[in-house]
Amino acid sequence: MIKTVAILGAGHGGCAAAADLTLRGFTVKLHARSAEHLAPLRAAGGIEVQGVHRGFVPLPCMTNRIEEAVEGTDLLMLVVPSVAHETYARALAPILPAEAPIYLNPGHTGGGLHFAYELRRAGFAKPIQTCETVTLTYICRMTGPASVNIFSYTKQLAFAAFPGKNVNRLYGLLKTLYPEITQASSVLETALSNLNAIFHPPGMIMNAGWIEHTGGNFLFYREGITEAVGRVTAAVDAERIAIARTLGVPFRSFLEAFHRAGLTSDGALASGSIARACRESEPNKSIKSPPSLMHRYVQEDVGFGLVPIAALGAIAGTKTPTIDALIQLAGVATGTDFRSHGLTLEKMGLAHCRGDEIANFLKEGYG
Repeated sequence: MIKTVAILGAGHGGCAAAADLTLRGFTVKLHARSAEHLAPLRAAGGIEVQGVHRGFVPLPCMTNRIEEAVEGTDLLMLVVPSVAHETYARALAPILPAEAPIYLNPGHTGGGLHFAYELRRAGFAKPIQTCETVTLTYICRMTGPASVNIFSYTKQLAFAAFPGKNVNRLYGLLKTLYPEITQASSVLETALSNLNAIFHPPGMIMNAGWIEHTGGNFLFYREGITEAVGRVTAAVDAERIAIARTLGVPFRSFLEAFHRAGLTSDGALASGSIARACRESEPNKSIKSPPSLMHRYVQEDVGFGLVPIAALGAIAGTKTPTIDALIQLAGVATGTDFRSHGLTLEKMGLAHCRGDEIANFLKEGYG
């Protein structure tokens, strides 16, 4: 039974989780690496929440000491960008109790595999038990240094575990926190269900001029995902689906998954238009564009989204020309070598797996 949750990461998702779970009766410890980041929360004594909850939520434990956050907790919830998984794995390896599962909220593409690989690399020799949802459990945004707006919960959210042999037990535990989760076949299914990697990079790269000119002063989903951007997104989605089909991984189209998550209308789904689906996304309607390309919609969703999807395409023998083009353009636009700095097969522990060995590795984990 989960009673105490350590939430590692105090950004949009971490603050939303801290407020939501506290109000639902869980004991929460909120951790951030930066004392400066926690300062306004500590000054307020908690967080002001709007949206699905309203009011002030006291947070008795807010700490920069990861040992304090971990001690006596039943679950560690990692609510950080994918680029921070390696840092947290190294910090947790010496102190992580064997009995405490780690929940990556979200895991995005290969996050659980990457985290487990980095734990092993940092010397953690105990059995690993990680689990993940493909995207964040909340549609939310910080509205101030100590306030968060939770627009909605993400619905029908795919959940998987690594090693997969732990999935039934961990699914039962996490269902008490997030009843909307649904069990996926493996972390390969959640990896290939990362919607952020499908539409954020086209939206950012194709709107680069507008973003730089306005500093992001437009509605990213309602105004930025036009029909042309939607068509490029559909091409990325088709390549992702081809990879999943070749690897025997269950899949849904972007539109089906977007609708299933409660993010768009029935009419948009029926229309087949990704642009319309984004225009009619009620939870995302007021979210503005990032102010620059140096943002997680590029740094994370290309390097830790499109790069590992393309790598899985290489395993499957499936060509990914649109994905490859976006990786190249994003790299040129930001001066970043995403192919080497992003999430590679080696960093997911898959570099030495042949196609017929992957399923056993996903189920059994490291020997």
